[in-house]
Amino acid sequence: MPVGGRPLLQIWLDDLWTIGVRSVVVNVHHHRREMLDFLNRPRFRNWVRVFEEERLLGTAGTLRACRGFLVGGPTLLAHADNLCRCHLADFVAAHRERPGGHVATMMTFDTETPESCGIVETDAAGTVVAFHEKAHDPPGRRANGAVYLLQPEVLDWLDDHPGVTDFSTGVVPEFLGRIGTWHNVNVHRDIGTPAMLAAAQNDPDPRSTNAPTGGDDWDQWFKDHPIHQMVGELGRGGGEV
Repeated sequence: MPVGGRPLLQIWLDDLWTIGVRSVVVNVHHHRREMLDFLNRPRFRNWVRVFEEERLLGTAGTLRACRGFLVGGPTLLAHADNLCRCHLADFVAAHRERPGGHVATMMTFDTETPESCGIVETDAAGTVVAFHEKAHDPPGRRANGAVYLLQPEVLDWLDDHPGVTDFSTGVVPEFLGRIGTWHNVNVHRDIGTPAMLAAAQNDPDPRSTNAPTGGDDWDQWFKDHPIHQMVGELGRGGGEV
């Protein structure tokens, strides 16, 4: 889906490149052919790998299945159907400076729809002490952004618990008191509804992108795709289909 004329996944990859990330794994399942065509291009070769998921494994299951790629240090896990406008370098710095005993850092944001999100409670130091996944009457608006930095200890735990498939409900509660937070004060938006996709087109971007550039056949195909007209109509219609 386009945001400001760019595919959302490209925004994620461009941002990761900008902060120096040179090894990425992208999980592919839905719209498999389109995803493979997008990723099998020179700009992503040698640093973006594809993990083709024949059947859905869940957010924790996918991470476990990709463990062979995830070696040598912290792992950034992102649910890339969210538009995240922030300084990722500051998020990484916060994880590096985390208190002793913390094995993960969670990105948080303030949501207008807390009942549809995972709401976190933190102590004075910003450590997650309680978590409420899509509760009917959650105690606040501070939400889990589904972007994490994880120490290898978390991946070791996943290997030892093969029955856990969902990261938010199966992993986060097991590490309460050991997960720090970094709050995104800019934009964090799930574009999974027409209204949110339309609104995302005007979200401010606080970063400057220094990712590889250069057009190719895929870029031209995307530029000419009718999805752009549909998104424009969503914006003019207030997000209604």
